[in-house]
Amino acid sequence: MGQQIFSWPLFDRMPVTGILRNIHPDSVYRLVPVYQAAGLTTLEITMNTPGAASIIETLSRQYGGQLNIGAGTVKDLYDLESALKAGAGFIVTPILDEHVIKECVRLGIPIFPGTYTPTEIYRAWHLGASVVKVFPATSLGAGYFKDVLAPLNEIKLMPTGGVSLDTIPGFHKAGAVAYGIGSPLFDKELIGKEDWEGLERHFRKFSTLVSELRAE
Repeated sequence: MGQQIFSWPLFDRMPVTGILRNIHPDSVYRLVPVYQAAGLTTLEITMNTPGAASIIETLSRQYGGQLNIGAGTVKDLYDLESALKAGAGFIVTPILDEHVIKECVRLGIPIFPGTYTPTEIYRAWHLGASVVKVFPATSLGAGYFKDVLAPLNEIKLMPTGGVSLDTIPGFHKAGAVAYGIGSPLFDKELIGKEDWEGLERHFRKFSTLVSELRAE
């Protein structure tokens, strides 16, 4: 599998990273066209999802150049190697692992490392993070982002965990530049019923909200 090239124009147009975790491959392949049709551009497959490497490889082959397909829950160099072999175009981690960040920077792979404290946020950015993921954002709230970005305003932050239609406006106002969204985006009930039209309408609520906030 060749390495997928990450498209920053796609990400900049719609800076939402949809986090797919523990969703059956058949459902994944059905929902991805709907995701794309709704104007969303970037998908993260977590490495602790059964068959993650195969899903990444299939999606990278089918949607290379049209969607950014990456790997999440990358905790160490072993996970990183598996993800890159599958063709992941970007990497997301739940924690700050300097070895993973340095290897991604060396290879020119966009890396969104997980952080929590101001020190971790600064360290991740200093090591070369493309965007710094702050997780779990639900435990911190939008005010935390505003406070952190006061002295560290050059850093690009992506709240993850607890990001929803209700919380996106607050994070945006606080200075977040991107959003990592899992279960609030991938509605298990709609997916379970195979209500793809309903799911597309649901996806569009997110893409429309983010577009409107950025246009203000």
